[in-house]
Amino acid sequence: MADKGPDRDRGCMHLRAGGFLIALSIAVGALLLSGTRVDTVAPKFYDDDPIAREPETRDASGVQPWDIPLAFDLGLNLFAHPGDQSDTRAQNVNTIDEVPDSSWFTNRILARTVSIDEAVRGPNTIDGPAPGKWTVITAKTAGAAPGFTIRDRDGVVWFVSFDGAGHRDAATGAIAVATRLFWALGYYQVEAYLTTLAVENLELGESAQVTPPSGRRRQMRVSDLEDVAARADREADGRYRILASRAVPGKPLGGFRYHGTRPDDPNDVVPHEHRRELRALKVFGAWTNLVDMKAGNTLDSLIQENGRSVVRHYLQDVGSTFGTGALAPREWDEGYEYLFEGNKVWKRFYTLNFSLSPWQTVPYEEYAAIGRFEGDEFKPEEWKSRVPAAAVLRARADDNFWAARRVMAFSDELIRAIVKTGQYHDSAAERHLAEVLIKRRDAIGRAYFTAINPLVDFTLDGGALRFENAAVKAALAPAPSGGYRVAWFSFDNATGQTQPLGAPQTAAGSPVQAPPGVVSSNGAFIQAQIAAVDPPHPAWAAPVHVTFRRVSGAWKLVGVERVP
Repeated sequence: MADKGPDRDRGCMHLRAGGFLIALSIAVGALLLSGTRVDTVAPKFYDDDPIAREPETRDASGVQPWDIPLAFDLGLNLFAHPGDQSDTRAQNVNTIDEVPDSSWFTNRILARTVSIDEAVRGPNTIDGPAPGKWTVITAKTAGAAPGFTIRDRDGVVWFVSFDGAGHRDAATGAIAVATRLFWALGYYQVEAYLTTLAVENLELGESAQVTPPSGRRRQMRVSDLEDVAARADREADGRYRILASRAVPGKPLGGFRYHGTRPDDPNDVVPHEHRRELRALKVFGAWTNLVDMKAGNTLDSLIQENGRSVVRHYLQDVGSTFGTGALAPREWDEGYEYLFEGNKVWKRFYTLNFSLSPWQTVPYEEYAAIGRFEGDEFKPEEWKSRVPAAAVLRARADDNFWAARRVMAFSDELIRAIVKTGQYHDSAAERHLAEVLIKRRDAIGRAYFTAINPLVDFTLDGGALRFENAAVKAALAPAPSGGYRVAWFSFDNATGQTQPLGAPQTAAGSPVQAPPGVVSSNGAFIQAQIAAVDPPHPAWAAPVHVTFRRVSGAWKLVGVERVP
């Protein structure tokens, strides 16, 4: 959490406080005017720590739709690097360094078991558009892929997208698979269904309109539908394979930025560049090659939740993934370079383009349905989206580790099952996509499990401290040759002061017994600082600070700090 005085170490403190802080500031002001001394020291841990859900208690019914122009958003992020650029701990993590559930994120994989059936279903709640006639109600207004908006027989609104001509399964398959991956990771996703469409099943709505290149909005014509069909891939039987995305519930408000906050949303108090689930897209984006990160691919919606209005935040379009775009395979440099990097432009100019970039030597195994996507040369730390998103640029070692654990939680079997939902006609292409995702998953684990002390799953039971080394458990690195050094401390929650409890201990691994004389009365705190001895990776020598509180006769984990 950013340095904010006495509460600088308090995960999610300002999220929880809400109106209480306003009332407190008024009271403090009154006391200052009266000459009374005010003690601003706050405890580090509270009775409800660690918070499982981010407080969003304010009514957001006043939030209004906004438009974020694509060109402005691109230029701002490409050249201006907006947002707070300080090396600040993510501000929406709780005291055990996890992201609480919220209108941005729901803990799924790693936090609990996600079954294959559940992951294959993903965000979908029904069986797709109702059969029968579909009424076209408007043309597609964003993105390069051919498509339009329809209303089915039951009155449900759907956004219909196609594969580009000559690229069967590519765009629609990517959306189907990526939607389920990002849903399992925890993001709000649009319901997406693969199905087929016969043009004769369409009818134009009376109010359907289109804005052609001339810029003058007019009534849609049959010829507009024919133009969409001409740019789409067509099956041998004359039908079209489509991806139908269900309109999200609530009132659409436009997208969100990867920096700052939405000024009219009273619950949006953490700058987006300091939200861990958005920083984590550095890792998740690299895994899936989600190169098109922009406000235009996100969507905020005003919904009713627990009797009040709340803004829910969607990663609306994660189809720009793997090796394909909306119409054709990825450009060769996507995933390796931003759209503009001045130093590389000049280098190529001065060397007459003889200076080769990594993407120019990658041995891609290309498939029409997958495009250019590989895992042998993949270096997750060097991956780049088209345009640098502020939140991704702020990702720290602890954010990357948090994200990498979730990627590593996808088993081979789960990945293959999710890839199968892309319904690829080419079984070799399907197999290739799954194998590359598995290779990239493992590369992410090797990169980020070794860049920080990877100890996890802390418990203290009867004085026995247990933990796991995530890198060793995943067979990505050998255990430290000298074992682990554990230093024990009593912890004063009111002052934040610690007192050593005996000399540090060295053990081959878990469990490690707490020293005798530990105060075990309810409300007492104990802290263990655990570092690797002679680690295979130097970053492991930095200790993880783990704090437990005695509650109802047992020790409860209340604090984890990897990068204090």
